[in-house]
Amino acid sequence: MPTPKSVSQIKTLLLSPALTSHFEVEIGIPEDLQVALGIRQERLNLMCSEASLPGSQLTTLEANNDRTGVTEKHAYRRLFDDRLDLTFYVDAKDYIPIKFFETWISYIMNEDSSETRAKNYAYRVKYPDEYISDQGLIVRKFEKDYTSVLEYEFIRSFPLAINSMSVSYDTSSLLKCTVSMSYIRYILKGIKAPGTGNIPDFGRRAFAANPDIPFSFNADYGDIYDSDAINAYASNLNVNPFTAEGQANFNFAFSQGLNLDITPPQ
Repeated sequence: MPTPKSVSQIKTLLLSPALTSHFEVEIGIPEDLQVALGIRQERLNLMCSEASLPGSQLTTLEANNDRTGVTEKHAYRRLFDDRLDLTFYVDAKDYIPIKFFETWISYIMNEDSSETRAKNYAYRVKYPDEYISDQGLIVRKFEKDYTSVLEYEFIRSFPLAINSMSVSYDTSSLLKCTVSMSYIRYILKGIKAPGTGNIPDFGRRAFAANPDIPFSFNADYGDIYDSDAINAYASNLNVNPFTAEGQANFNFAFSQGLNLDITPPQ
């Protein structure tokens, strides 16, 4: 049945929406390109007037025969969007965004300005690790008080396309440059991913009663156990695979390749 809400509850839950106009972007640049581009990073970042928070989806397999009349979907991988679109204001003095990304793409294609005019010129593309930025492309969504932040970090990015820009004698408007950045995946920082780390969930539960297990804490991903320390700990642990708790410990140890002394049944 419907749950009644007071005015104060509605204000608390609904009247603090996130606004689209508070965000910032950082452009990751490969080390080999930083000197060649010669552009102030902070100025370029501030020129970004529009970005999109990325999306992803799960790709699934259909299971039709496990239960009569039921079709199930089972996830087997995560599929990320293939690009991130960024729009920049273009300054009237240096045309920084246009020159920046044109230079990057020219670097990727290993262009030589003295040769590209030849009608039989052939492009010689650089090796990916030379022009791809492994990390550093970041989109942050925040609010006026700067206390709530979503930070997306994109892995292995490079400019994929520069959209065409119309100019005309009609009423003047701001010139903008839209660039599509390719990446392989993104990481949303600040969330605790359950089951992350070297120990699967059942292993965590099996060892929960043993406070002596060493582990390290990572603010981004939660509890990440130190596998070397666990090996040292587990090598001296007696496990009885004929009890429920011992079986759980044994299964975990077997899956992790740990050396455990098996206690025979009493």
